[in-house]
Amino acid sequence: MPQLPFKVHELSVGQLSARSGAAVSALHFYESKGLISSTRTAGNQRRYSRDALRRVAFVRAAQRVGIPLAVIRDALAELPDERTPNRDDWARLSQVWRSELDERISQLVELRDRLTDCIGCGCLSLEKCALSNPYDNLGEQGPGARRLRVDRGAKDPEPAPPGSKDTSPREEAVPSSCGPQG
Repeated sequence: MPQLPFKVHELSVGQLSARSGAAVSALHFYESKGLISSTRTAGNQRRYSRDALRRVAFVRAAQRVGIPLAVIRDALAELPDERTPNRDDWARLSQVWRSELDERISQLVELRDRLTDCIGCGCLSLEKCALSNPYDNLGEQGPGARRLRVDRGAKDPEPAPPGSKDTSPREEAVPSSCGPQG
């Protein structure tokens, strides 16, 4: 890692990249998202203050543990006068993020266990598979769409009696979302 003389107070994007280990494109992206900031020279070149090194290190450490950039940006915005995060800031924020990470870990463990079960049975049944159809609370009401129906021309169509097959073209089932339905 190249060392900078202490008297250098501003870094070019190349120097910041070399010192932080982040690609130039990543630094530009971080800047576009408000995570770091730069000034411009008379020749319109970016210049970063030395404290951008700590901000980039903070962002990259938070990203490594799975914290979304929007959450990182909000955390940095809470610092007074946009100061550089220090050890106390990291300790406070990491404590807040810890519960979120624990919840994600729990969800991943549950997903892993379901995946193992699914590979074991191999059914991938859309009716009862815990992996391809988790929490199917609406499945108990029978096949077909249960959330949203689009009426095509008829006003308040009469529901078909139980057990009969309604083949009328009046309605088309439209899924309301891709996630679990309940």
